[in-house]
Amino acid sequence: MTKFKSSSRVGFRKYIPIILTLTIIGLIVTFFSFPSLNGGKDIQEVISNLPNDKMLGLSNLLSTENSKNQGELLAKIEKLHSKFFEEQNQRLIRIEKQNKMLLEEIKLLKAPPATASIREKLTYLYPYDAEARFPAYIWQTWKHGLNDERFDERYKDGERQWAYKNPGFVHELFNDDTAHAMVRHLYKQIPEVIQAFERLPEVVLKMDFFRYLILFAKGGVYADIDTYPIQPIPNWIPENVSPLDIGLIVSIESDSNSPNWRQDSVRRLQFAQFVMQSKAGHPILREIIAEIVEHTKSVDVLELVGNTNQKALTIMKWTGSARFTDVIFQYLNDYLLSGIFEHINWQLLHNLNIPKLMGDVLVLPQNSFAAKDEKNQLAFAKHYGDKIYKQV
Repeated sequence: MTKFKSSSRVGFRKYIPIILTLTIIGLIVTFFSFPSLNGGKDIQEVISNLPNDKMLGLSNLLSTENSKNQGELLAKIEKLHSKFFEEQNQRLIRIEKQNKMLLEEIKLLKAPPATASIREKLTYLYPYDAEARFPAYIWQTWKHGLNDERFDERYKDGERQWAYKNPGFVHELFNDDTAHAMVRHLYKQIPEVIQAFERLPEVVLKMDFFRYLILFAKGGVYADIDTYPIQPIPNWIPENVSPLDIGLIVSIESDSNSPNWRQDSVRRLQFAQFVMQSKAGHPILREIIAEIVEHTKSVDVLELVGNTNQKALTIMKWTGSARFTDVIFQYLNDYLLSGIFEHINWQLLHNLNIPKLMGDVLVLPQNSFAAKDEKNQLAFAKHYGDKIYKQV
C-alpha cells in the first residue's frame, strides 16, 4: 500500500506542468468568454471572478512551486553572499599588507637631519615603541645556501626546526651577499652604518654586526646557524611576566668561577648574542650599533692580529659578546633608560638559575639557550658552539 502511494505521488508530479498549462489556457478562455470584458480590462478582474475552489487549487499549486524556487534562490543568494564577503576579506588583507609595505618604504625615505649624531639618526629612522609586541620574525645567517652540499645536515635540521616549532613566524636565512644587500636597504639613510659594515675586515665581524642591525630595524629573534630550538619562542617568557613589559631577551653566555677567566673571556660574566629576541629600535641595539660604527671608523689598521685566542678576544671586544655585555650593563645602570635605581653588576647575575627581569631586559640562565638537559623546563635551545665563521 505504501509503495503504491509513493509511486502515485511521483506520477502526479509528472503532470504538474500539464495541469499548470491547462490552468493558464482555462484562464485565457475564461477571459474571452466574459462578454463584459475587453482588452482594456486588467486580467486581475478575470482571476477575481474565478470560483473559489479553482482559485484555491491554483494558489496551492503556485505556492508549492514558489517555495521550491524560493529555496533554490535563497541557497544561491547565500552562496553569493559568502563568496562576496570572502573576496572582500581577502581584498582588505591585501590592502593592509600593501599599506604596511608602503609605510615601511616611506619610513626608509625619511632622511634624518644631516647634522644629527649617529644615535640621533638611528632613533629617527627606527624609534623604539616599548609597548609594541615582539615581531614574529626569525633571522639566521650562513655562508652557504640551503641547496649547497657544504651546508651541514645538522645545521639544516636546526634551520628547519626553527620554522617548524614556530608556525606563523617569518623565517629568513641570509648569506653573506644577501645580508650585505639588506644592510644597504635598511640603512640607506645612514651611510655611516653601511660604510662601517663594509669596512669590517672579517666575515665574523660583519655577521656579528648584522644581527644587531636586523633586530634594530625589524625586531624578532636572531639565532646562529649552529643552534637548535627545543621549545617554541613564546615559551621563553615566564607566565608571570607580560610580553609588553619586555624589550630584549638574552641569556648568560659565560659565568666563570676560574681565576684565569681572562684567558678565554673579556668579562667574567658575559651575555650571549648567538640567540636573542628584541623589539625593533631597542636602545641597547641602538647603542651597540653606534659604538661599532664609531670604533670601526677610528681604527687605523682594519685587521685581526695575534694568535687565534688573541683574535677571538678582539672579535669579542669589537662586535661580539664583550661589547654586547658592556652595553647591556651600561643600559641597566642608566636610570632614565632602564628605570632601575640600584647598581647592577655581574654579581647580581652570578649563578643565575631562573629568569630575571631587569627593567625591560629579561635575562635567562646560561643553560636556556645553550641547553645541556633538554628536559629542563628552562631549556629553550641548544648551541653547538662551533667556530662557524671564526676561521681566524
